[in-house]
Amino acid sequence: MADKIMLVDDEEGIRKVLGITLSDMGYNVFTAHNGEEALKVFRQIRPPIVLTDIRMPGIDGVALLDKIKKESPDTEVIMISGHGDMDLAIKSLQREATDFVTKPINDDILGIALKRAHERMSMRSRLREYTENLEKLVDEQSARLIEAERTTAALQTVMGLSSALGSLAGDLAGGIEYLNEMPCLVSIHNKNLKVVAANELYKSKLGDRIGKDSLGVFVGTDPDKQQDHIRMTFETGQSQRIKETLTGADGGEIPVIVHTTPIRDRNGVVELVLEMSVDATEVRRLQDELRTTQQRYQQLFDEVPCYISVQDRDLRLIATNRKFEEDFGRGVGGHCYEVYKHREEPCRDCPVVKTFEDGQSHQAEMVVTSREGRQHNVLIWTAPIQDATGNVTQVMEMSTDITQIRQLQDHLSSLGLLIGTLSHGIKGLLTGLDGGMYILNSGISKKNEKDITEGWQTVKIMVDRVRSMVLNILYYAKERDLKWEHVDVLSFADEVASTVEPKLQDTEIGFVRDFDHSLGKFEVDASVVRSALINILENAMDACMQDKVAKEHQIIFRVGQDGDRIIFEIRDNGMGMDRETRENMFTLFFSSKGSKGTGLGLFISNQIIEQHGGAIEVDSKPGEGARFRIFMPKTLPEGAKTHNKRGGQACDPSSGGSPVEMPQKGCQNDPYAALPLRKVN
Repeated sequence: MADKIMLVDDEEGIRKVLGITLSDMGYNVFTAHNGEEALKVFRQIRPPIVLTDIRMPGIDGVALLDKIKKESPDTEVIMISGHGDMDLAIKSLQREATDFVTKPINDDILGIALKRAHERMSMRSRLREYTENLEKLVDEQSARLIEAERTTAALQTVMGLSSALGSLAGDLAGGIEYLNEMPCLVSIHNKNLKVVAANELYKSKLGDRIGKDSLGVFVGTDPDKQQDHIRMTFETGQSQRIKETLTGADGGEIPVIVHTTPIRDRNGVVELVLEMSVDATEVRRLQDELRTTQQRYQQLFDEVPCYISVQDRDLRLIATNRKFEEDFGRGVGGHCYEVYKHREEPCRDCPVVKTFEDGQSHQAEMVVTSREGRQHNVLIWTAPIQDATGNVTQVMEMSTDITQIRQLQDHLSSLGLLIGTLSHGIKGLLTGLDGGMYILNSGISKKNEKDITEGWQTVKIMVDRVRSMVLNILYYAKERDLKWEHVDVLSFADEVASTVEPKLQDTEIGFVRDFDHSLGKFEVDASVVRSALINILENAMDACMQDKVAKEHQIIFRVGQDGDRIIFEIRDNGMGMDRETRENMFTLFFSSKGSKGTGLGLFISNQIIEQHGGAIEVDSKPGEGARFRIFMPKTLPEGAKTHNKRGGQACDPSSGGSPVEMPQKGCQNDPYAALPLRKVN
């Protein structure tokens, strides 16, 4: 039977074309043209997968996602977005959407999203199967515990009955007749410690011992100890209870629990003692079987390939399995939110709390932190543990690590964001080139030197931006090995400054060089570090130009040293940065420039500096400018010199080039090779 899928889009053409594609993939497709109709169809057919557009009149895709997840958390929802809907698409992922695809929809990308949805459904199914098996095992264990408790209760009942039946022994014949119906060994002893009567079960198990010593049936060599319970009953008039082993008529041993009751005459004097012995063989067998079941349960508990914990109503860990202890420590006695979530209070919408409230299983996706500080994305499933009366006393929480799946999803999402962002950026650059070329052509045809100059400057700026974007993309797409060499620091810094200064000529931004002339040389892949520093300097220029406060803007480019480190400092008095920008500025695709930025520049700059064994420190406040301090080692770490993740050969400085020029030999296909450094006298 084909899987059901619901397609929601307000454009009939998309519903028709995409519906054909989904049908060809083997789905039974149901469609809706808006959110209201989609809810009606969803409640009728309950499809496991929903594919919905984000922007629709009335109930939009995000609102529809919330309503579907509220009614059916297991339903996988894939969002359809345009390039301008990236914020909504990310918002949808945060609200547990499975994935999103962008228009126009590529069949391969759609197939990947649908495959991911099926993988999530399959994972939930496996977790549910784990839960059912564990619940079954818990039920079986509970049943055996109840059986053992019933056996103990039977012993307590015998103790009470023996006291009540003592009065029947006044008439021995009548008493024994009643006792023959009891499922335990019953005998009556006189003051001489002789057996004077016994029921049929006693005789069948131990033989006919009427008139024989009471001690004869007990295993052991200490007569006084063996018959102490009978003597004590005569002397004290109180019932006694002991555990002993009897010798059966066939020579076998019978473990028993013995209880004695005094039988008094009409004057209240203890005349006889009623002894009742319950065969403990079955109890011992049940205990052994229970112990075996517990061992099997513990083995299953430890071998299940997911994190398992048992929690009480205070969310304290009662038990944890081996995989849990390997990554988070044992943690028994601590609160779950402290042990592996590093919180000071319970999580909002905690599935364990919900299970305690309604006795039902719940699921959630969370991020937990191991004792080594690594974060894991986990899919959580809870199961109630009930007592004999049906009350939920504990909750079992099972968590499957889906970090790799989430990383793959994030990578694919990042790829989609990259494509959308670059498409928008390239479109803007092409528009700028068209404008510059138009002005240039117009100036040439009119022989207007001013228009020719203006048009040519615009084309140069756009070409420079295209070049910068292409280099960033190349660096992001393929990690390159360092092609390092010994470079004069002063010459290098002068080259960087000389590249930036012409861009400031048409602005009112001052540029100050402050170089230490005793820096010497350092080991560096000059082309990429030069690109990284220029990127940071250009960000300083943007910060000054975007600052609307009337003041004399200035950028200071300072180069110094601290022991075995070179320090490049770039300071501006522009608009500064808020906390969010400071914390995310080196994150892929994060940009505070809106549509003017790709979010690649500072991310790649940071990657370049870290690849050299260096680091970047940032100090900034809104309205107070920013200071970037780039620390670079004078001597590259060995790992940076030889590191080669993609199997190529690191470029040897001896392959060509002078200490202050980019090597042009032995370093083929280098996107940065066209960036030579000038030698400074």
